[in-house]
Amino acid sequence: MNPPRNEMAIEATGLGKRYGDFWALREFDLAVPTGSVLGLLGHNGAGKTTAIRILTTLAQPSAGSAAVAGFDVVVEPAAVRERIGLANQEATVDGLLSARANLEMIGRLCHLPRRVARERAAELLERLRLTEASERLARDLSGGMRRRLDLAATLVASPPILFLDEPTTGLDPESRNELWTLLRELVADGATLLLTTQYLEEADRLSDRILLLDRGRIAAEGSPGELKARYGGERIDVTVAAPEQLAKAAVALEAAVGEGAETDPERLVASAAVAGGVRLIEVVRALDRAGVEANDVHRREPTLDDVFLSLTNRTETDVGS
Repeated sequence: MNPPRNEMAIEATGLGKRYGDFWALREFDLAVPTGSVLGLLGHNGAGKTTAIRILTTLAQPSAGSAAVAGFDVVVEPAAVRERIGLANQEATVDGLLSARANLEMIGRLCHLPRRVARERAAELLERLRLTEASERLARDLSGGMRRRLDLAATLVASPPILFLDEPTTGLDPESRNELWTLLRELVADGATLLLTTQYLEEADRLSDRILLLDRGRIAAEGSPGELKARYGGERIDVTVAAPEQLAKAAVALEAAVGEGAETDPERLVASAAVAGGVRLIEVVRALDRAGVEANDVHRREPTLDDVFLSLTNRTETDVGS
């Protein structure tokens, strides 16, 4: 498939989408170099899918402009579609065709010779561990298998630019790791990826740069390392022995570090950002004074989860207003 016309595979300037008085996306600027991975993060409704729909010519922008592979998404949509692959959150394969027939049909629709379409289908079925299920109807496949078949369909024509909307949702950890390996191979071969994901570890491991959307606007942008250094900061986690200890642990932790503490009831963990001068022994003493029975107290480096929570928990005055 034809490569992008310039070094930027995906570009957007002042992009916006309005529904009545509501802006689903606003002042969206983007520049994704060819051969790189951009992770697009945000809560449900933050504008991620709206951005992808515009960039893949499925929706018209209300403001601004965008180009994919060097072609304007409004003026030259057919040229854009020839150079992209899109995996939506919902299955797009034909449930009444077998897995193999779906891929061969897509190959033919992409003008691949019949023999090449068959060979490409067989290759992708093997790479995505679908060979044994290749003759089953798509509607009879498990959710994880249908997700893998969706991804295979996206890759049939070897498009240089891929838009993946939560590509690993529904996959087990083994399948997710296998897909990550496949995506890295595609990028190593020159493909460009824009992906949305609910797994922040996935964004951290795959993305060269991350763009965080909040209420339809860009809240932060940078490499995973830059974002963690800028917004995460070192943290102290306190794991308690019982649920009734969690609130007291949070209060004691806040008193020791001088920052607000967050709690995770499922993991029984209280966590807070910490300045460099705070020592763990000070936290331990504060917990002891509060009568908190802690199973573990440790200092750790920030994660993208910390960045995400830090930015999306702010008020509209702080972020995106």
